[in-house]
This record gives sequence, structure tokens and C-alpha cells, in this order.
Amino acid sequence: MSDRALQRTMLVLTLIGIGIAGYLTYIHYRGFNPICAVGHGCERVQNSEWAKLAGVPVPLLGLIGYVGIFVSLFFRGELARMATAGMTILGFAFSMYLTYREIFTIEAICQWCVGSAIVMTLLAIFATLRVLRADDDEAYASDLAVEPEHEPV
Repeated sequence: MSDRALQRTMLVLTLIGIGIAGYLTYIHYRGFNPICAVGHGCERVQNSEWAKLAGVPVPLLGLIGYVGIFVSLFFRGELARMATAGMTILGFAFSMYLTYREIFTIEAICQWCVGSAIVMTLLAIFATLRVLRADDDEAYASDLAVEPEHEPV
């Protein structure tokens, strides 16, 4: 998969993540319970003590993270790829921590949270691939570049 294809895939994934986190943020501030496909796991997770970090709703943190990743995908260069990878890896680690809390502390599963964790996992994988393959893509592009002809002196 080319860097451009990875980037486009990541843009779509971040939009999905923004949708999930945006929905959960909206219902948090409106005081609604989330729509769950099965049971009341989403409601239990959303209303648990783990639903906020330092007073900030976890879905809002996710929304900010997804928007940051989305914006970073429009920048070029190694620094931008590294920043994107850093944000996605941090998001992945936080998602795994929250999943641990769902399973072992709250003892409930929120399908929205699982969906977000899957999206963030895929983003972390693709962002890491972009960083690891950056040198190969740049080398390939330089091999294809046409060298200007120089006249002998």
C-alpha cells in the first residue's frame, strides 16, 4: 500500500473516530444514555468514575485526539509522520487502558468504546507503517526523478 493510500485510509478512519467520539461527547453533555446494541454496557461505562480524566470527559479527549490526528495527516515530511504515529500510539495505549478498565473494573463493555479502540488500533498500525516505509518511498521517488542535464564546462 502506498503512502498516499495509507494516508487516505487513515483520513477515513479518523472521520469514523471523530464520529464515534463526537457522538459520545454530545450525549455526555446532553445527559443522554448511549444507544447500545446489546444490554446496558455503554450506559454503565459512560456513567462510571472512569468516564472522566481530571474532570474532562474521556470522549472529549478522544475527539480532541482524533481531530489532532486528522489535521496531522495534511502535513508532509518525517516530522509530520512521526507526530501522527506518536498521537496514534498514545491513543492506542489509552484505548487499551480503557478497555482493561471496562473488562476488569467496570465489568461492562461499551460497543462504541470497542469501535473506537479498533479504529485507533488500525490508525496506530498504519501510522507506524508510514514511518517505517518513509525512507523506501522517498528512495523510490528519487529513483524516478529526472536529473537535469548538465552541459560540460
